[in-house]
Amino acid sequence: MTLRIGCIADDFTGGTDVAAAFRRAGLRTALVFGAPDDTTVLPPDCDAAVVALKSRSTPADEAVTESLAAQRWLWTKGAVQVYFKYCSTFDSTPHGNIGPVTDALMDAAGAAVTLHCPASPPNGRTVYQGHLFVHNQLLSDSPLRHHPLNPMTDSALVRLLSAQTPHKVALIDWGTVRQGIEAVRDAVVAHQQAGIRHIIADALSDDDLAVLGAAALELPVVAGAAGLAEGLGHAHPAAGAAAAEPRPHQGRAAVLAGSCSARTLEQIAQFYAAGLPSLHLDVLAAATGRDVTGEALSWYDEQDPDLPVLIYASASPEELAAVQAQLGVAEAAAQVEELLGTLAAHLVERGVRRLLVAGGETSGAVTTALGVRAVLVGEEADPGVPWTYAATGTGDLALMLKSGNFGAPDLFTRALTETK
Repeated sequence: MTLRIGCIADDFTGGTDVAAAFRRAGLRTALVFGAPDDTTVLPPDCDAAVVALKSRSTPADEAVTESLAAQRWLWTKGAVQVYFKYCSTFDSTPHGNIGPVTDALMDAAGAAVTLHCPASPPNGRTVYQGHLFVHNQLLSDSPLRHHPLNPMTDSALVRLLSAQTPHKVALIDWGTVRQGIEAVRDAVVAHQQAGIRHIIADALSDDDLAVLGAAALELPVVAGAAGLAEGLGHAHPAAGAAAAEPRPHQGRAAVLAGSCSARTLEQIAQFYAAGLPSLHLDVLAAATGRDVTGEALSWYDEQDPDLPVLIYASASPEELAAVQAQLGVAEAAAQVEELLGTLAAHLVERGVRRLLVAGGETSGAVTTALGVRAVLVGEEADPGVPWTYAATGTGDLALMLKSGNFGAPDLFTRALTETK
């Protein structure tokens, strides 16, 4: 098979999400963690390759540099189209990174126009009249507005993106999308002729995203969340069967959670309510030099090996604000990443073979600590939350990297206790 699509994701769980979308579209998909180099090897016969960076919240110039390097690497692997995947909540700031990265990728590819859509209907994210909704609420009115690094207080995507790029931004509304592929293609051409470079598209359903994906098939660079990626994947010529490994049910299991999203907090509460072993990490104590990692490992060693365990640093918005007030935003995040990354390495050494990680930054810390560079994407436990498979120095590992806002409330317990 020939690589069909190359994708650059701006965080690790976003990479997992979009890789699952390509696999649902019938593409055998590999996921690469971090900036690839000449030693990075893809699994054989891949139709799509996703490079997951940690560029969502880095300075814009760093995000641009890393993304361009990933684009060049994907080109060497044969990709003719590059998809820039960002969060379905359009997490960004007035200075980037969505606008600057997209502009840089387009400049490198010689692209005159691109299509954006962050809709992800299975996860309740839709776009209507250019406004981003979370279920029946505007993003700016929803609990997801409380992102710890990039709070989202505006839902108007044309206005948000216009603040991040010197180029013109316009909308293709739902009335046009529902007319079909040719109507969208005509609208793209008309916008391009009018000097528009970035086009936001409405989408209320997976059918809308299929239309947009087919209409964007010839664009060198496309940008959005996992929903548009799946639509784009379906539009590519049919590939062979994207066979996936079955969901794993053997080996010790653990959850490491660093996300403070409302959904992750629900999942933690459900795990605890199920009577399963749970331990909350004291981030402030770790910052004072207390051996919080050693305490957590001693606790883990005392647990029933037949039960999954949860170790988490997640906190409510009020608790998070208190920690950030004492440590600062950056130091608080660094403490969480250091704790959970170190714990992941020790847990795998102790025999954990099924590891579920909640949170994009946490996932980056964990895969880095484990030395995992590339995985094959397998079956999803929930939309956008697949198992992936990797080899480590201590054995094969089934790894699930969950975006903070993704998964049903019972995901932790269900993913680690069910069998097939």
